[in-house]
Amino acid sequence: MVPPIIDDTYSECFTMWYSRILITAIDEEMALIAAQETIGFATSIIMCSAEAGIERFVSAKETPDNRPGVVIQIWTRHSKQMKDELLSRLSQCAMTTPTTNIFNFTPIAEKSVPVGKLIAYFGDGFQKKITKFGRELWEVPVMDGSFLIEDSFNIAKGIAGGLLILLGTEQMTTLQAAKTAVKAICDSKVQAITSFPSGICRSGSKIGSKYSFLNESTNHRFCPSLKKDVSDSLLPPEVQCAYEIVINAVNEDELKKALKAGIGALRENNAIVKITSSNFGGELGKITINLKDLTDDNK
Repeated sequence: MVPPIIDDTYSECFTMWYSRILITAIDEEMALIAAQETIGFATSIIMCSAEAGIERFVSAKETPDNRPGVVIQIWTRHSKQMKDELLSRLSQCAMTTPTTNIFNFTPIAEKSVPVGKLIAYFGDGFQKKITKFGRELWEVPVMDGSFLIEDSFNIAKGIAGGLLILLGTEQMTTLQAAKTAVKAICDSKVQAITSFPSGICRSGSKIGSKYSFLNESTNHRFCPSLKKDVSDSLLPPEVQCAYEIVINAVNEDELKKALKAGIGALRENNAIVKITSSNFGGELGKITINLKDLTDDNK
């Protein structure tokens, strides 16, 4: 078995604003449905207004209301954008899902947004501000009982754009390897998300384009069908598929843990030829994380 080569390169990262939110429900199924709806259409700020994903499941023993829950993260480029994202996503997706309650899950904050108070106006005067579970909550009457939402949600700066690119010999095994890496990141319980579908992106982008109206375009250097057509291909001859895993985390240490978990899960996977990343000379971000520093050889 030949382990994948860990490329001597770095991931180019940048800061964004995030909020961690806990959604609980009567059972894990409903909590997951609420979370999935709330993080919809939020893969990348290239064309989405936010980036969002599921961080982890939380047992009933760990939640304020002793019910199963899901922790999600929502990310925006600027702090002023977070209010609208939280307001629309929590009110139209999380609140509408049967049996849910919503809690702030960002303990350390640089700013706070009174989203719960705004959503509580839906109660049309019947809403009540209460103290419960040691938190300031709004109780809103709804058709299956009462909906609880925390008064305010904290936001803070995190690190976005951590990137692993998996180079494999064929599509099916490379995809399975990518799924394995994403699962390892989730199972590690780091405070991080992988915002693309299944945590995996097939359409990795580069900065710039031949078209003046595009800021980003396909990263041709990692497209197998273009290996013979471009002079700057970064794919070895045997590589027929490449997938990206893009990670956002609450701080650099958590991002490194997530990247390391993804790399570690594939160290004995012979379907992957190389694990690399992509960078643009500082145009994307000023924070750099070298992949070699994340291997077991550099503990």
